[in-house]
Amino acid sequence: MEPRCSVLVLALAAVLSVAVAYDPLDPNGNITIKWDIMSWTPDGYVTVVTINNFQMYRQIMAPGWTVGWTWAKKEVIWSMVGAQATEQGDCSRFKGNIPHCCKRTPAVVDLLPGVPYNQQIANCCRGGVISAYGQDPGAAVAAFQVSVGQAGTTNRTVKVPKNFTLLGPGPGYTCGPAKIVPSTVFLTPDRRRKTQALMTWNVTCTYSQHLASKYPSCCVSFSSFYNDTIVPCAKCACGCEHKTCVQGDSKRALAVTGKHEHAHAAAARGHREQEAPLLQCTTHMCPVRVHWHVKLNYKEYWRAKIAITNFNYRMNYTQWTLVAQHPNLDNITEVFSFDYKPVVAYGSINDTAMFYGLKYFNDHLMQAGPYGNVQSEVLMRKDASTFTFRQGWAFPRKVYFNGDECQMPPPDAYPYLPNAALPAPVASLGAAVVAVVAFLVLVMV
Repeated sequence: MEPRCSVLVLALAAVLSVAVAYDPLDPNGNITIKWDIMSWTPDGYVTVVTINNFQMYRQIMAPGWTVGWTWAKKEVIWSMVGAQATEQGDCSRFKGNIPHCCKRTPAVVDLLPGVPYNQQIANCCRGGVISAYGQDPGAAVAAFQVSVGQAGTTNRTVKVPKNFTLLGPGPGYTCGPAKIVPSTVFLTPDRRRKTQALMTWNVTCTYSQHLASKYPSCCVSFSSFYNDTIVPCAKCACGCEHKTCVQGDSKRALAVTGKHEHAHAAAARGHREQEAPLLQCTTHMCPVRVHWHVKLNYKEYWRAKIAITNFNYRMNYTQWTLVAQHPNLDNITEVFSFDYKPVVAYGSINDTAMFYGLKYFNDHLMQAGPYGNVQSEVLMRKDASTFTFRQGWAFPRKVYFNGDECQMPPPDAYPYLPNAALPAPVASLGAAVVAVVAFLVLVMV
């Protein structure tokens, strides 16, 4: 390839590239899977596996996580506490004691709440649900115990598993190789003695929205008190291909809503397959819409209303999270009906907020229908040096729902002040790319 063409390709890639597994609002967010060998057995070891969710606003919802790996040799799982392998595999070579799992590539899932106490350990048995670290650090962890056989019985003979996978509950996570790290140190309950694992290794998994889904899973609409225009979600914002939808007032929609609790009961009995979304028919075809309304203007404050609507008849969002980025979110005076935490990813820059429901009040976003929405209002103090209603300043720059970035309206569609001229259309990404390429060609010619 000629040098000029190489430069052109690199420039085009730089313009179009997307950070696959990097979230600028949560740059250190990841899920870490830690293996602590606690004791040796005649033919292997007993290990405690801990899953720590260090993502500030992305949780793992029902039907929960699935962790998989490939054994390095011919290891088997003799028994498990706090979790189970989804398949036993071929154990026909064993006589007498039959292992829990003989597959070389086991897939492990959490146990459901209410299992007998002799099958539980700390932080297990929540049906695979793990909270976001920023929302509930105490519930952002899961654990289970594995007794491994036909394995090494010393630090030198143990072979670390490979090819780790994580579903949470669907695709999107990519896991790196296991790395041996200094052994974990534990404190006894009286906190007077320290013990440590015999061997420890970590696996780090990162999330990419682009691997999880071809299209966004939510969209954003805008309105304001100073303009009658309601800016809707873009048409087919979440893709319109191969999606099933029903009219909101149809008999089928009412029937689906009435049967939804039965579907949840089936899930509680161990059904782990995610049902395909059944959406209410809309122009945007998104499961979730976030609406931001600039409601009131005071002398020293201004107020915005946030409404989240669920258009999926087959999904309840428990412990949902909403993240918004706006320069005035560093000066929140009061949040009504939601809980709130600042998301400070870069030192002193405090322009991002995480909102989530009040426990036992509105932390459960119901399926599509008359109760499928939650809303709140945010009161912010003005900064005289930056505050304005011009050029769409009062609307958020980015919005995330449950950790996935939502599709925003085009900037030239934002509500504008009545006494202001219509804003000039903003060039599209494609036009920007063409302009950059044309400029580079002219420079090199």
